[in-house]
Amino acid sequence: MARCKPWLVCCSTFVCLVCTAALVCFFIFSFLDRGCPNGSFKHAAVAADSLRCSQIGRKMLQEGGSAVDGAIAALLCTSVINPQSMGIGGGSVFTIREKTGKVKVFNFRETVPKAFKSNLLNDCPTTSKMTTGTQWIGVPGELRGYEDVHRRYGKLPWAKLFEPTIKLAREGIPLPPYLGLLLNIPLAKKHVEKSSLCEVLCNKNKTVLGKGDMLKFPKLAESMEMIAAQGAKAFYTGKIGHDLIQDIKDAGGTMEVEDLESFRVRVADAWTVPLGDAKLHIAPPPAGGALLAFILKLLEGFSLTPDSFHGDQKIQTYHLFIEAAKFANGQKRNIHDPDFNDRKSADHLIDPTFIDHIRKMISSNRTHENSYYNVKPSTDHFGTTHVSVLDEDGLAVSATSTINHLFGGAVYSPRTGIILNNELSDFCKRADTLTAGEQPPSSMTPVILESKSGGLLVIGGSGGSMITVAVALVTQLVLFITSFKDSLFVFLHCFLLFSQSIMNHLWLGMNLTEAIAAPIVYIDPNNNLNFERFMNHEKFDQSVKDGLLALGHKQGDSEYFVNVVNAVEKENGCIVAVSDSRKLGMSDGY
Repeated sequence: MARCKPWLVCCSTFVCLVCTAALVCFFIFSFLDRGCPNGSFKHAAVAADSLRCSQIGRKMLQEGGSAVDGAIAALLCTSVINPQSMGIGGGSVFTIREKTGKVKVFNFRETVPKAFKSNLLNDCPTTSKMTTGTQWIGVPGELRGYEDVHRRYGKLPWAKLFEPTIKLAREGIPLPPYLGLLLNIPLAKKHVEKSSLCEVLCNKNKTVLGKGDMLKFPKLAESMEMIAAQGAKAFYTGKIGHDLIQDIKDAGGTMEVEDLESFRVRVADAWTVPLGDAKLHIAPPPAGGALLAFILKLLEGFSLTPDSFHGDQKIQTYHLFIEAAKFANGQKRNIHDPDFNDRKSADHLIDPTFIDHIRKMISSNRTHENSYYNVKPSTDHFGTTHVSVLDEDGLAVSATSTINHLFGGAVYSPRTGIILNNELSDFCKRADTLTAGEQPPSSMTPVILESKSGGLLVIGGSGGSMITVAVALVTQLVLFITSFKDSLFVFLHCFLLFSQSIMNHLWLGMNLTEAIAAPIVYIDPNNNLNFERFMNHEKFDQSVKDGLLALGHKQGDSEYFVNVVNAVEKENGCIVAVSDSRKLGMSDGY
């Protein structure tokens, strides 16, 4: 019998080892894949307000772009799909986690122009209504901020980020379903038809667009094309800026070209707050991150467990959350621009001593009058949008953008196609004075939550002062998921909608989608409870509602309020991206 040559034996052994290693890897990855939820992604994901914008962001990532590229492209798209929420006439806050783990905040929200009405705050509404007119316009920072973060983190050419939206704006799209629903609301319909917005949002008979109508922004497409070619300078020092200022002046405004030229992006380290075994990275004042941390740290001290949601305890747990939110309402006046105030604005909100003091003031069996929480009413709104993005390299972006109220201040620039913000109204009832260059206080809360195991939650919301409540709820849900891996219990949705047996079933399966879809209670500026409705039907378990009212909470009468939370979560190599169904949103990834 012929003997094998030594080199052949070596080769055969090597091939066997390689095949064995390959099989081991195959079984390992197969096992890991079985642990990923259906619809999850392996590489990267985008959660924007609409599927179209999420897809545009995802395409940028697949073509080699960074999370910042994806976020900018998705936000530009949103300015056309949901023009009531944001646009290049507004401002944003980006919380960005770098691959090294360092988290930075880029704040390019609007600022007070050099010339403004001296008694502007006397014009603040005394009821919940939208503030319209040029006197409320802040200096837009959106494009200056995009340019800054793109310069630092972008991979694709600047112009490429604009291409999809330019095409949408120029060629037009069928009226987006959510915008169509919004324009059918009498309040919004009247708001549009009696303003300059009607030029782009009305048909030939001067009534708002309806189903089957095409939505086009031809002038905006021209402006974006120029910005894509020339950079943000086309807006801040070039023709677009001069045209925009002329339109503002024609409408009675006082903003000058110098206001645009002097706008600067603010960059700071995120505030990092420990939350159980996790780290919560938030945007510092004048953003609303400190309020979110305040609520969550108050709740953390009550040592909530899955048992907290059985029987009557679910009412008690909800009561604790509402009381925490009421105290947060009372602290809103402490959120202001630290660059324009002598004292630090919100450090105490993350101070354990102060938090312990407030926690002791929460009564388990009653609520209190507003003065107990140091609350003064303020107006609310339901504008704003949020995009969460995570790329293949581990760069994470949590970006919240706004023009403030619905369609801003209802001021449209016919020369540029830009819808202007009404950001200065955010000073109403939250400040006694304002100064040129100052940023208004905000509830915007782009958050990145980092677990001890290395998991990431990139999350944020829209809906004005509802943002902190909505994000706090969903963040708390995710903390319960990661804290109780044996039962996987999610806190709100279960005990409001289902019986004891179904709750037990859901302990083993509630996911991020269900957490975001869970019904909320909105605690308005007067500390009244407004229970979420859908198609004129309340989502809440009547027994929970009755139990809360029996404790002394008062029910509000807010007819319209929308909270929207978009999030991307990565855990054990699986990425789950969720866009809130309240805005008919859908995420995308690969």
